[in-house]
Amino acid sequence: MSLTSSPCDDPDRRAIIDLAREHSIDRIGFAKAEPVEATQSAHYQSWLAAGQHAGMDYLERYPDIRTDPRLLLPGTRTVISCAISYWHPEEQQSYAPQIAHYAHGDDYHDIVRRILTPIADEIASRWGAECRICVDTAPIHERYWALRSGVGFRGRNGLIIAPGVGSYIFLAEIVTTHPFLPTEPLPQDICDSCGECIRHCPGHALRGDGTVDCRLCLSYLTIEYRGDFPDGFHTGGRLAGCDRCQQVCPHNVRPKPTSHPEFHLRPALATLTREQVAALTPGSYAELLRRSSLKRIKLPALQRNLRHL
Repeated sequence: MSLTSSPCDDPDRRAIIDLAREHSIDRIGFAKAEPVEATQSAHYQSWLAAGQHAGMDYLERYPDIRTDPRLLLPGTRTVISCAISYWHPEEQQSYAPQIAHYAHGDDYHDIVRRILTPIADEIASRWGAECRICVDTAPIHERYWALRSGVGFRGRNGLIIAPGVGSYIFLAEIVTTHPFLPTEPLPQDICDSCGECIRHCPGHALRGDGTVDCRLCLSYLTIEYRGDFPDGFHTGGRLAGCDRCQQVCPHNVRPKPTSHPEFHLRPALATLTREQVAALTPGSYAELLRRSSLKRIKLPALQRNLRHL
């Protein structure tokens, strides 16, 4: 499968695409670094104004940088968008409190940064350019740049769907001062309206236009939300996160398996029981989730989720 959406007649870009393939990056695209389109910025601001980002106040910060990636790194000329599959075929036992697929293995922030570092190093050494790697930690519109660079198109659930890969992907960027020739966006901007993700969303959080009302999203509520749940609230067996919209998506009938074993299911999570979660102490919790992105959920919140399975 091609790693980009368009033929490559730029030898500089070709060299990076070949290197990305060597490091098992599933999709890569290149976009000219410039301000985000006004319509996209207005749409994002409208989403914030409606309060649909719930308690994630950090999404309101650094609006100038979100609008212009050149402010992340002086002299930036290119935004390189990368998609890396985290899907694997292993499943938790049916009795186990369910954890979203992305958190089955090691912390993606560390693994993805490690995968992208040789790419950034090659750009720096070959062309003397500066680079900054962004792995869900910088104020950048990741999905916007994935669209602009041809990495994928939008699902009705807001996720990026990468052709030949699916939506079980981590997105990350390299912003660089080297002026790579851009790749073209895909002809399709948003998926067809089969509506499966919308119909099956447990919290009815999907707006249908590619946005999510996070106040209703079980992924937000079980991972980010710090308050108490009302009496009678249930997560449907989900301890952390929710994959339902991805599970029913036709583009994920045959998702591309990850090439990175660090994202595979940890044995301790495969057989995790409710009793084990209830008995966790700060020490055993830290050991269970060592090098896991689930550390973002503090122990009291995890045990709160348990009480509402």
